Amino acid sequence: MSDLVTGEAVVLGLRPAKLPSRALAVLLDLLVEFVAFFLVTLALVSVLSDLDGAAAAALVICLMVFFLVAVPVLVETVSRGRSLGKAALGLRVVRADGGPAGFRHALVRALVGVFEIILLTGVPAAICSLVSDDGRRLGDVFAGTLVVRERVPQTAAPGAPIGMPPQVLQALGADLVRLDLSTVPPGLWLAIRQLLARAGQLDHQVALDMALRLAGDVAGRTGWPVPAGLHPALYLGAVLTERQRREWQRAAVPGGLVMPPAAPSAPVAAQPPVTPSAAPISPPAPIPPPAPIAPAAPAPPAPPAENPGGFALPG
Repeated sequence: MSDLVTGEAVVLGLRPAKLPSRALAVLLDLLVEFVAFFLVTLALVSVLSDLDGAAAAALVICLMVFFLVAVPVLVETVSRGRSLGKAALGLRVVRADGGPAGFRHALVRALVGVFEIILLTGVPAAICSLVSDDGRRLGDVFAGTLVVRERVPQTAAPGAPIGMPPQVLQALGADLVRLDLSTVPPGLWLAIRQLLARAGQLDHQVALDMALRLAGDVAGRTGWPVPAGLHPALYLGAVLTERQRREWQRAAVPGGLVMPPAAPSAPVAAQPPVTPSAAPISPPAPIPPPAPIAPAAPAPPAPPAENPGGFALPG
């Protein structure tokens, strides 16, 4: 089993294909390619019977390059690393970091394979595969790829969780709220997310071992061990869900502060009823209306003014 480390610091438990299975897959691929090459060449030569020797040789070379290079590159690119022989034996070509292989990887493998497998009868490929721990040939070394086994015997269903008592489920909520998740580094959170996303694609024992290791790291930093009967993958999922809940709450609260749950307020004591005083309060005395204002007496007419000229005014 190969401990491949992805770019997200997740260790993948992949089983590299060894020399016997890889050699049988190559033989199946070459058999199909040469049969197709022979049939197509025979058909074209019979149809184009008026070709001279140089044109026929050029046509044969083009068909050979097409069937030995172009067809394998096309098939591995479209099928994401699976040729006819690899599909029959449950093999697949992946990148050295565990990701899917692309067109560039298939092209390099096919070009190098022409020399080390066809022209040199596969001797360099066999020697390199025997020396390498992962069974890689020269084409895999130059392309940065690895041939792995997809059909892995499993003792249990992938990712099958262990049964949990109901009381453990009831106690998870209160324990998660009290956790201090600030001590968990971002790299560990990234590794947890990647493991939970790829748990169904890994071997059951490999996924369980990785979950146990990550759960131990989280438990050592938070102080909350894995409860008895709880699968470590479910433990990691619960802790990751609690962290996401806090992030959402922090984003929703203005200022980015997580508000702690409010404590229940103490009941307010009932105030005693106010009893009326024994002596009744007399109403205030009415205000008397203002006295009427007497009309003012008319002023006496002023005496006529004297005429300084001695003339009487006409009536």
